[in-house]
Amino acid sequence: MTELEMHGQLMPAEVTAQCREKYYHVDVDPFTKKERLFFDNSGGSFRLKDASQRFQDVDDLPNCGGHGGAVSDYIDSLRGQASADLQTMFNAKDGCIVTSMTASIIIFDVSECIIENVPGTNVVTTQLEHPSAFDGCAAAAKKFGKELRVAKTDPRTGAIPVEEVLKLVDKDTCLLSVILTSNITGAIMDIETIVREARKIKPDLFIVCDSVQHTPHGLFDMQACPVDCVNFAPYKFGGIRGLGAGWISERVMNLPHRKLIEEKQSNWEMGGCAPAHYAELSAIFDYVCWIGKQFKDTEDRRELYLEGMERITLHERALLDRILHGSKEVPGVLDIPGVRCAVEMDNLAERDLIVPLIFDNKTCVEASRAYEAKGVVVHERTDDSLYSARQVNSIGVHGIVRVSPLHCHTFDDIDKFLKITAEIAAK
Repeated sequence: MTELEMHGQLMPAEVTAQCREKYYHVDVDPFTKKERLFFDNSGGSFRLKDASQRFQDVDDLPNCGGHGGAVSDYIDSLRGQASADLQTMFNAKDGCIVTSMTASIIIFDVSECIIENVPGTNVVTTQLEHPSAFDGCAAAAKKFGKELRVAKTDPRTGAIPVEEVLKLVDKDTCLLSVILTSNITGAIMDIETIVREARKIKPDLFIVCDSVQHTPHGLFDMQACPVDCVNFAPYKFGGIRGLGAGWISERVMNLPHRKLIEEKQSNWEMGGCAPAHYAELSAIFDYVCWIGKQFKDTEDRRELYLEGMERITLHERALLDRILHGSKEVPGVLDIPGVRCAVEMDNLAERDLIVPLIFDNKTCVEASRAYEAKGVVVHERTDDSLYSARQVNSIGVHGIVRVSPLHCHTFDDIDKFLKITAEIAAK
């Protein structure tokens, strides 16, 4: 593995500064008007100014799509562009876009549709799934009389080992649901190997992948990893709450599903989302392409998106390395007494920018409030919450403090965080 793959690389300072300018509320809390570090981007990221502006410009229009005329035609074109952008984002060659109020609804509904309509006696998922994916499998398996099989987490790494998944898949598995990146531990699953080897066991196996956590931080290629459904939440990618988006394969698209009787099979939207959300989706895509344009001279949108996401990934890996290992001047969390990382992070290429921390002298809630008092926003994920109990218990703890910066942060931001962490751990 190269130095770049191991430790990442910051974007040039001037590009990072321009990225920061494209978001709202990066440095200052909008309520207290005080400077703060917002390190809870896994819960809901900074908002892109352009996403908000495009949303408002379209949402203010009284016109409807499909009604004819210039404005109506423009509204119709937004869906076509958003669909093309999402298809390019995931490198999908067939199938269709799916939108709903949340990404959770998409993964839940698609899982139930597969379990109901595809022959098989069992469903396979993992302990690390978000409740929308896990419960989508569990509820439908119970409803249709199928066995639920759950692959276990490796507590050391916070990931699901490939062999743990494969030993549960057989010729009677109707659905395999595997999260791409854990929103608790930051571990990226080896989904390409899982898909390839699982389909050796059952060639026509249906596979869905919750990519909500990973999509803002890395690439997903449906040609290299041909799953049947991938989803993400734009509000974790600079976008606006109230929209979940995803892409489904042609064979899922053609399964019986909830729709108007005469509607075409490719419409899974039941009327569609607010047209302004389509404009927002394209604004997110355009932002990544803008980053790519700073490094690559091309007009090809797929190439620009690939380059932009690669730069985001490398920048965030460098931030992760800084959090863990610090510098000569500032110790990283691995060297600060009284605090530890809940899982081992030997290979940063297998991690998104999430650091789960545990303090010796404070509960997760106490630590989060201590950070808040010092102007740092993080979030505790504990087994008091239905959204994190199964996942944190699977790594052998009751909770963690989740630290999740973004690619517009800098080493200076990380160093401030580390100094505050040392102060909290020492008390």
